[in-house]
Amino acid sequence: MGEPTEEIKEETKDITEKDTELDTEKSDEKKGDTPDDVSAVKQESPEMNMEEMYERSLKQINEGELITGEIIKIEDDFVLVDIGYKSEGSIPINEFKGSDGNIAAKTGDKVDVVLERKENEDGRVMLSMERAKKIKVWDHIRDLYNTDGTIQGKVISKVKGGLSVDIGLPAFLPGSQIGLHPIRNLDSLVGQVMDLKILKYNKKRNNIIISRRAILEAGRMKEKAKTLALIEEGSIFTGTVKNITDYGLFIDLGGLDGLLHITDMSWGRVAHPSSMYKIGDEITVKVINFDRERERVSLGLKQLKPDPWVDANNRFPVGTKVTGRVVNLTDYGAFVEIEEGIEGLIHISEMSWTKKVKHPSQIVNVGEELEAVVLNLDTGNKRVSLGMKQVKPNPWDLIAEKYPVGTIIEGRIKNITDFGIFIGIDEDIDGLVHISDISWTKKIKHPGELYKKADEVQAKVLSISKDNERFSLGIKQLTKDPWEDIPEKYKVGTKVTGRVTNITDFGMFVELEEGIEGLIHSSEISKSKSKSSLGKFQIDDVIQAVVVHVSKQDKKIGLSIRKLQDKEFRDIYDDFKDGVKEAPSTFGMLIKEKMEEATANLPSQEGEKVTDKQEPAGVESDDAPAEEASTEKTESTAEEEESLVEEDTSLEEETSSEEKESSEKDKSSKKKASSKQKGSAKE
Repeated sequence: MGEPTEEIKEETKDITEKDTELDTEKSDEKKGDTPDDVSAVKQESPEMNMEEMYERSLKQINEGELITGEIIKIEDDFVLVDIGYKSEGSIPINEFKGSDGNIAAKTGDKVDVVLERKENEDGRVMLSMERAKKIKVWDHIRDLYNTDGTIQGKVISKVKGGLSVDIGLPAFLPGSQIGLHPIRNLDSLVGQVMDLKILKYNKKRNNIIISRRAILEAGRMKEKAKTLALIEEGSIFTGTVKNITDYGLFIDLGGLDGLLHITDMSWGRVAHPSSMYKIGDEITVKVINFDRERERVSLGLKQLKPDPWVDANNRFPVGTKVTGRVVNLTDYGAFVEIEEGIEGLIHISEMSWTKKVKHPSQIVNVGEELEAVVLNLDTGNKRVSLGMKQVKPNPWDLIAEKYPVGTIIEGRIKNITDFGIFIGIDEDIDGLVHISDISWTKKIKHPGELYKKADEVQAKVLSISKDNERFSLGIKQLTKDPWEDIPEKYKVGTKVTGRVTNITDFGMFVELEEGIEGLIHSSEISKSKSKSSLGKFQIDDVIQAVVVHVSKQDKKIGLSIRKLQDKEFRDIYDDFKDGVKEAPSTFGMLIKEKMEEATANLPSQEGEKVTDKQEPAGVESDDAPAEEASTEKTESTAEEEESLVEEDTSLEEETSSEEKESSEKDKSSKKKASSKQKGSAKE
């Protein structure tokens, strides 16, 4: 790099030849004048005065010539210098002023000057010290270029493409010649003094190009030779961070660069090499691979320390409580560094005993310090399983002891869903009251009909499942199940009174008491085969019926109006007929009226006139054949009881199946009911 180019050598040769010609001309002039002058002096008469001899000697100094003079006087504007001429030469005082404004000269100092003009308009001999310096510098630059020497320079400013440097004359330092690698911040070099080499120069154009890189490369080659002689695998070197990339650091080991890969910087996780080092930092590394032919060096930093996984089993046995720092979060868990080079995974399922964690960020954050318990350690695959929730006791282990089954608790409603309500209990544990456990009798479509969030409610502990982490509660269990007494209260054959709540194609539902309903199947309304029997009733009608079926388990009661026409209930209808003065529009209204009369023991209103001869709904006409009635009265008691048992059994099966059928199967239901009626009539 430091060798001058052919172009510069030619330019230097031209300049040297011109200087030689100029010296030759001056020498010829001296040689030509001297003999003549000498002979003339010898021929002159001794009477020649001293003034003529002095003037003749001064004629040998030419303009542009470099000469040495002595300062004899310092004036306000000029410094007078004796150069052996007929009069003193004058140098502007500014050429002697320093940057601080002081004059750096005194009488008697020797200075190099150039004769610019032998005499100006004022009759002064004008000299220049600055020009003399430049001539000396150019001579010095020529010598340095020829001898491949170095010169010191000070960076003046940043210019386009490089730096301007003062080496006695302004010189240009290209950006590519500043260092071994490109330097981005050139402003940081302004004011620095550095050693330089002359790459090329042109005195005519006043152009000088210099290089710092040539000197650095020369020194680097010497260092590289020393490093190559010492380097081997396993050796330890101290170098300087030269460059930083995403995949590692380049380290200058002394004329030779080595790569410290990011995976060899630490046994632990390194986000980016710049997080540990910056350019210019000193670092001690170990040579882990060296290719002498290609001069490639692989370095390691973590290899200076032992592998932490070697004795991890002894330091972190299963069950050990450790402290670590969260270094990364994923959808399935958090990675925690418990020691440099050892990271454990806390799975999302191991973060909380009670909370349903959807993402680790709900519990922890990167950089957070936490405690965990070692659940599993696999040194072969370098994996550690950790648990956060194991640091605290499992609340599900204590909840069963604290709230045994049957305990009545009180809490605030935290959430309401379609299938029930969640009640906050303890330790972030919520208990569920299923919609079916809210009421014994009410038909609830949505829990929001009865409750809202933050309501304080009481409930009873039904069951606790530690494995499934479920806490079941019940509100209806706070009171006795009314169906416990239903079989005793509503025995088969009991006459009951109720209100019609719903009418369907297969029958009608009658409310006997709050929350307790019975079903009167369409086949149990009348003995007549009329399909319009249900049409005679309306919702809210109060009617009487006979209990024909009770199921405590299924919570169902079967009722019958038709049974009221049997022998044991015949007197009720006879009483109705005798006391009826005006036929109501429905059978339900007839029963209601009869009940009111019987309860109040009020006499019948004899003054009323019967305006309609229509029979009560559900009761056969008085014009029914006497033969059929007579036959029913003369049947034996045994036959009646046998018939009643068979019909009850048939009705129980039919009622259960009819309730499950949908509206699409109404036609088949009616056919079955019709066949049942025919069978009963035959019996």
